Amino acid sequence: MNKVNLVEKFNSVTGYWNPHVVGELNGQQVKLVKFKGPFTWHHHENEDEMFYVVKGSFVMELRDGDIKLNEGDFLIIPRKTEHRPHAAEEVWVMLFEPASTLNTGNVENDLTQKTLKHI
Repeated sequence: MNKVNLVEKFNSVTGYWNPHVVGELNGQQVKLVKFKGPFTWHHHENEDEMFYVVKGSFVMELRDGDIKLNEGDFLIIPRKTEHRPHAAEEVWVMLFEPASTLNTGNVENDLTQKTLKHI
């Protein structure tokens, strides 16, 4: 068992859209990621995702309307829901999702991270 300090861990997260694993439980991973700018429109065929805003704010763009998330907010994106995070400024986000979840879901491009760093 190890205590995790989010500020310390976020300070070691490099780049944007590059999730880092900080914990695992029951087949789920806890990931930290910094967002800035628009991501890729995508969906996850088999996995739900939870986005928890630790610092800053961003907009989760959805095909039927946008949802703004501020510090302390979280949002669960159900599987098969097309979405795109978009952050005007740097935002720190903690993700809870199955270990099998690929960050770009059904899309593979230059933002796809197949192997995640554990910190």
